[in-house]
Amino acid sequence: MAHETLLDRRAVSFGGIALALSACAPKPRRLARLRIGYQKSGVLLSAKSRGLIEKALPGTSLEWALFPSGPPMLEAMAAGAVDFGATGDTPPIFAQAAGAPLVYVASQPLTGQGEAVIMPPGSSLASPKDLKGRRVAVTRGSSSHLLLIRALNSVGLKLSDIKVVFLSPGDAAGAFGSGAIDAWAIWDPFLALAMRDQKARILVSGVALPASDAFYVASARLAQEAPDVLRDFLDALRSECVWGNSHHAEMVQIIAGASRLPPDVVLTSLRRGPLAVEPMTAPAIARQQAAADIFAGLHIIPRSVEVGRAVWREWRPKA
Repeated sequence: MAHETLLDRRAVSFGGIALALSACAPKPRRLARLRIGYQKSGVLLSAKSRGLIEKALPGTSLEWALFPSGPPMLEAMAAGAVDFGATGDTPPIFAQAAGAPLVYVASQPLTGQGEAVIMPPGSSLASPKDLKGRRVAVTRGSSSHLLLIRALNSVGLKLSDIKVVFLSPGDAAGAFGSGAIDAWAIWDPFLALAMRDQKARILVSGVALPASDAFYVASARLAQEAPDVLRDFLDALRSECVWGNSHHAEMVQIIAGASRLPPDVVLTSLRRGPLAVEPMTAPAIARQQAAADIFAGLHIIPRSVEVGRAVWREWRPKA
């Protein structure tokens, strides 16, 4: 009961954060330090490698923290250790449901090509229906968690119809290669790696499922206390996207060098869809709300969430 009470209080407090951000007009100020969470792909890694953010935010000391996936990154943000990060659709839902003080600040529409439920090369699986009773790995609270649920729902199955094995991407790759699991719900660059190195085959792709988005999220403190820093940061990332989308060869070398991923894997991931940093829109919020409602309906998160209450709407791109 004590834990539930704490969540209730945090959720009530969090529910008013986004409204308070628009109601207050804090005096803009620069930050002495900005802590950024990133993963082994995407525009944040490119911007870090090219020193773009230092140029956009002179006088601000940047601290970069590498994470294997979105869930631990947002746990760090909830704990006050990270100010900004990029993640898939599901981690912010779990964080908001737990009362974490964060806000959605921008989005990246996805094509669905960079995420799939995959199977070993010799598998007899022919459709998601064949997953019934099978062992399927997924990272809990990741975008692929939602992908797996939707893939099962598309053929009338539920999570309870399969044997879900919650694993980190690294552990899941090992289990997949050893035959300890029958299928794996995963995203790029791990998807591209599995298809190249383990000859994985796609059982169902995100292309066949409802559209989703990736998101850029910030701590509520950053959005409230230094909105000018956040706007400059997003403008810089948007510029990096424009550059990266027209310079794939250079992007491949930058990301491969920084992440130690094979260049061909990086190129495959980049070709799945354009880099983008877009303001939060009504359609993006609606898609995210639909995803949140799925998790709430299955009682995977402790309570329903209203995505719109955690959206920061104070950025409009310069170009």
